[in-house]
Amino acid sequence: MAKQGQTSKPGRENTGLEGLTAAATDAAKASPAGRGLPPVHLWNPPFCGDLDMRIAGDGTWFYMGTPIGRPALVRLFSTILKREDGKHFLVTPVEKVGIRVDDVPFLAVEMQNEQSEGGGRLLRFRTNVDDWVPCDGEHRLRFEMAADGGLTPYLHVRSDLWAKVTRALYYDLVDMGEERVVDGQPMFGIESGGEFFAMADAKQVRDAL
Repeated sequence: MAKQGQTSKPGRENTGLEGLTAAATDAAKASPAGRGLPPVHLWNPPFCGDLDMRIAGDGTWFYMGTPIGRPALVRLFSTILKREDGKHFLVTPVEKVGIRVDDVPFLAVEMQNEQSEGGGRLLRFRTNVDDWVPCDGEHRLRFEMAADGGLTPYLHVRSDLWAKVTRALYYDLVDMGEERVVDGQPMFGIESGGEFFAMADAKQVRDAL
């Protein structure tokens, strides 16, 4: 097991954040022509311990208790993020290290309301690491009851990784929402990408506002 704040890797001394940054940079080159996301779903390297890295509920990344202040570095690490069996890891072709995530790893911080090819609404969300994600059948919205009785929306980003939609955007979704009958029950929700994403039963949503 690696020491807190470090990982171990067969054949070399690991240099903590510096070593992981170098490994992540090398991994990024594995994406086609240096573009897009590395194919982390194809990598199954040995587990090298837990790293003292945490993603807070507001999307801030911490290393050894200190916020990572470089957006480009956060973006780099986000491209090698993977979730397995409910735990999050940073993965390269040669090592896998565990990190802590308070809720979900991303925030959806901006939304665009566009028209889909079929003429309906297509919502696109920008995450805090500058990925644009369409809300559709492959990238679904789900809504969970919050401790205060309100609803918290989450957007599926990729694989088993999700983004929490900010409260301001949630109210925008409510403003665009509509009631439909789903399985015989009146539901309040939002349409995007040809799908209807139910928030809750219509009365419950009205009472929560």
